Amino acid sequence: MKKRVLSVIGILLLIAAVVVIMNIGKIQRLLLVNALFEEDNIVHNFSNMDALMFTHPHPISAEPYVWREAAQALPQTVIIDGEPRALEPWLEEASTTALVIVHGDDIIFEDYYKGTGAEERRISWSMAKSFLSALVGTAVERGEIKSLDVQVTDYVPALKGSAYDGASLRNVLNMSSGVAFNEDYLDSGSDINKMGRVLALGGSMDDFAAGINVRARTPGSARQYVSIDTHVIGMVLRAATGKTVHELYDERLWSQIGFGADSFYMTDGGDRAFVLGGLNMRTRDYALFGKVMRDGGVYNGKSIIPAAWVTESTANNAPASAAGSHNDASVGYGYQWWVPPASEDAGFQGDFFAVGIYGQYIYVNPALDIVIAKNAAHREFMSPAASGKGYMMENIDVFRSLAKYYAAKDPAAEDLTAKD
Repeated sequence: MKKRVLSVIGILLLIAAVVVIMNIGKIQRLLLVNALFEEDNIVHNFSNMDALMFTHPHPISAEPYVWREAAQALPQTVIIDGEPRALEPWLEEASTTALVIVHGDDIIFEDYYKGTGAEERRISWSMAKSFLSALVGTAVERGEIKSLDVQVTDYVPALKGSAYDGASLRNVLNMSSGVAFNEDYLDSGSDINKMGRVLALGGSMDDFAAGINVRARTPGSARQYVSIDTHVIGMVLRAATGKTVHELYDERLWSQIGFGADSFYMTDGGDRAFVLGGLNMRTRDYALFGKVMRDGGVYNGKSIIPAAWVTESTANNAPASAAGSHNDASVGYGYQWWVPPASEDAGFQGDFFAVGIYGQYIYVNPALDIVIAKNAAHREFMSPAASGKGYMMENIDVFRSLAKYYAAKDPAAEDLTAKD
């Protein structure tokens, strides 16, 4: 009897060992993802996501844009919440890893922090949503998407019976789908972190989205930031065009704009692009995308993103923020772009921005001809800042202050050098 029991235990241990060996990659990815944001790892991880997740490469396919450089020093102070603050200590407080400032066609400031460098491909997080918005604009212009008011289930029948049944494409673009989804990044049991584990284990993001079946409110009635909405946009875009997001990105953005180094998308196990946060590229290439948006979707004299879409997608056209949501009610929203609080200052009319968790930003100011790209590894990004504001609003105050400062300077007085 004892021998039989030992034999059974041996067989079970063997089976367990085989299961572990067969899933070692998944287990390793899950462990790495669980440690992704730890203080000792976060800066390195944000430059090396291809070592942690499934990815799809996008090699350079256009002649790299040659930036002119007109190097200028940072101002010593900026205005945050109406008060002067020393800039360098604030950049350290916000765990800044990269800062690129563009005025006109020139990079006027570029620096890297915490041991990072210019060639590192930094994770976009939710800035990727704004790239997807641009692709939607191209599909609308081509007639592949007939209307933003079409039901998402008309394009993606797999969403019928889910919480997305009854939501329009405009609703999901505006983050007003109405689905119940916990976006608390700091809660390991939240929906956003469950989604992260699906991604790490090679599961299907399509299946995850279709499995959301609880609705918090009527679609279109209020805005609540729900990242899975962006994946649904990607599902609609794939169905409408008959192409993968990788193909659309290569065809309509990547090969048309002179980004200066390879990029990559994180993906699920089926090579579906992680459109809500999975782009990785150099900081100055994020700035180049911002420049194209600032210039009305035009790159080197050619329209890449429809001008009408640039205007519409970056306007505050979303419903008011839902009560109790973690959105800052003073900040507006368009089609996967954020809109700063309204200002009487003419220099801030029409500015907009993309933002990713832990402090990733592309700030675009057409009135002052400024673009600012910033990467960070800010683990306190959800905490109240010293000013009493949230860190998002402190970042916007800093960007607006920098835009005013540099727009007042004469770039023609600076020495210009060309550099890609």
